[in-house]
Amino acid sequence: MTDLSPRTNPDLLGHGDVEREILETQASGRVGHAWLISGPRGVGKATLAYRFARHILAGRLDPPEGEGAMGCGLFGAEAAPVRIAPDAGLGMDPEHPVFRRVVAGSHGDLRVIERAVADEKTGRRKTEIVVGDVRDLAHFMGMTPSEGGWRVVIVDEAETMNRNAANALLKVLEEPPGRAMLLLVSHNPARLLPTIRSRCRRLQLGALGDDILEHLIARHLPELGPEDRRSLVALAEGSIGRAIDLAGQGGLDLCREVISMLGALPRLDVTRLHALGDKVARDDQAFSALAELFPWWLARMTRSGALGQAPAQVISGEAEVAARLLGAAPLDRWIEVWEKVGSLFERARAVHLDRKQTVLSAFLAVEQTLGRS
Repeated sequence: MTDLSPRTNPDLLGHGDVEREILETQASGRVGHAWLISGPRGVGKATLAYRFARHILAGRLDPPEGEGAMGCGLFGAEAAPVRIAPDAGLGMDPEHPVFRRVVAGSHGDLRVIERAVADEKTGRRKTEIVVGDVRDLAHFMGMTPSEGGWRVVIVDEAETMNRNAANALLKVLEEPPGRAMLLLVSHNPARLLPTIRSRCRRLQLGALGDDILEHLIARHLPELGPEDRRSLVALAEGSIGRAIDLAGQGGLDLCREVISMLGALPRLDVTRLHALGDKVARDDQAFSALAELFPWWLARMTRSGALGQAPAQVISGEAEVAARLLGAAPLDRWIEVWEKVGSLFERARAVHLDRKQTVLSAFLAVEQTLGRS
């Protein structure tokens, strides 16, 4: 599996329109001092932020020498337009000095703010970006760039800033320093302060198309066969990040096991159920995958029933199982069981409830729904 870390990834597919928007805005001479990059998880938001940051740090934001400086044009004043081909994109050779220094974390004019690591052994991060993480942000952005260009700050998962951290960042946005750029990456921009959103130019990334996603899966997971690739494309729903995570967590096998066990209803195979519970109880990644996939599959099945459509086939035999379940209980009961199963897994992750019992309770909730029919 290749490295897909946004800091080290030189490629971004499927978002050429967004990169053209950045370059066309740059060409107009009126680039915003803050950009909010939003969209679903795992579609390339942070990768785009690093591409944009490297573009700026390499001096590509400024016009050619002799054509006038951008100066304060980034903050509203007129500036000399920059001649640039929008189709050029923001790409950079990984051997470029700026690229290599960003990867190494040694570029003096780039700062990355993200949730701090809470546990060095597991790599688990804290739930919030706190005010201590952003306290000196105004000082950093207000300093003269060490290399005579720009200062750039990337805030990853910006929606996780707590109130004090968000207010500290807002102060910078209210009085933006010259030759400094703030790039906010957010999966859920609605959780940001409205005053922060209003001061940023928005870039909305959409889900990746199936063709692009299958190409990326083939590139980064070459060990998967064609059938597994197609199944992973459907499970990932346009997110290469989700696809990589599910593959690493054994998500395909787990999904097959869940569908097979649901196919045996109205009576559960107790031996298989306990074996599954034991497996996820001792495997963090397997539990994370199951906690995501089980409610997702129920929601997908219920949605297809509400729309009167035949459930799509992700895993072999899945469509038959979904159709039989939908025909065995009314739609409102499936909505109830979906909410209950999702709540069970959410509570288990939030307060560290017994994982095996959570799995048993989730499957029993489905069994009881059929038993009430």
